[in-house]
Amino acid sequence: MRAEIIAVGSELLTPDRIDTNSLFLTAQLNRLGIQVVRKTIVGDEPNSLQREFRAALELADVIIASGGLGPTEDDITREALAAVLQRPLVQDDEILKDIEAKFQRFGRVMPQINVKQALVPVGAAVLPNPRGTAPGLWVEDGQRIVVLMPGPPSELEPMFIEQVVPRLEARAIGERLVERALRVSGMGESAVDQAIAPIYKGYRDVQTTLLHFTGEIHVYLRQWSTDRTAAEKTLDGIVERMRLALGESLFTTKGEEMEQVVARELTWHGATIAVAESCTGGMLGERLTRQPGSSAYFLGGVISYGNELKSDWLGVSRALIEKDGAVSAEVAQAMAEGVRRRSGATLGLAVTGIAGPTGGTEEKPVGTVHIALADAEGVQQKMFRFPGDRGRIRGQATVAALDMVRRYYLHKSALKAQ
Repeated sequence: MRAEIIAVGSELLTPDRIDTNSLFLTAQLNRLGIQVVRKTIVGDEPNSLQREFRAALELADVIIASGGLGPTEDDITREALAAVLQRPLVQDDEILKDIEAKFQRFGRVMPQINVKQALVPVGAAVLPNPRGTAPGLWVEDGQRIVVLMPGPPSELEPMFIEQVVPRLEARAIGERLVERALRVSGMGESAVDQAIAPIYKGYRDVQTTLLHFTGEIHVYLRQWSTDRTAAEKTLDGIVERMRLALGESLFTTKGEEMEQVVARELTWHGATIAVAESCTGGMLGERLTRQPGSSAYFLGGVISYGNELKSDWLGVSRALIEKDGAVSAEVAQAMAEGVRRRSGATLGLAVTGIAGPTGGTEEKPVGTVHIALADAEGVQQKMFRFPGDRGRIRGQATVAALDMVRRYYLHKSALKAQ
């Protein structure tokens, strides 16, 4: 089955709002074996929306439209579809009672304009919305299915999972999508492609996509097949070959975030960590605390942006800072050792660098970053030269710091195995 997703709303055609619903819907549809062949954003203009519905009905078996089901004048999705299908809109008294009851629960009287939300194209099935006033609609036109859903993700996502998925599962037959998500750190996109291209080029029925993210390269393997077992076996074989080609730069084959991998290593080893950040300004601590239960391994951190705090809080010698500069291997190591000692953590992780756009020199240009990791036996340090603007440099430094922890445990495990 083929699907089109239509995001409705003039605000989505401005820089102020981003359509995130289509990402959720694509993942859900693919899981059901429904291939998304087009995504469209349409403003709140009747003729434009009607044209898009007509085109979608020619192209796809399933059309999912989000937004435009509210009570205001610019909410026109149900009216546009009714016009295209030439079905009159009729008032559903049960929907109207439900909307009135919701307003009463908040001690308010329902405005007259909300009556519009109780209008339903003849023959449509209503998808109740316990989280809002706009119900969804399931409309069948021959073999084609059109689903109208509210725009807020907090309403759309549970409605789709609870009410749309069971209906589509009963219809979706044939091919299903099987996929793998690999993530790589410490290699550029061209280097990753050079390493794995000889592998993926041998599989014409497997789609391979490389995407660059801050500090990481993501590799997606996708295969549509009626034989899921055979497809799983094929992709597993490709993943194993890529694992060998990419070596320790491959940090997950399950699409995990770097902080998830680091959290697992720290938990497995019963270790704790504390951070000392300069140029990343708290980004490292934020990444480490994204995981539920992170208090078990993350003790805290110091954002020592100024040299005084590096000395007063972390014990970095003022003479050392004056001699080597705040952005140096020596200061990074002292920061890592200082935060480990002050916190009592198993590991101390430190970042210092020049994020720009100013502050660089010929010897230490913008993008120069030193990262250090200290344990009870000593400290390791590495210098990086990251490209890009301030935000990108800080993001890359954060990923590289987390990756240093991951590789630390990777090497530790390798030594134990010897």
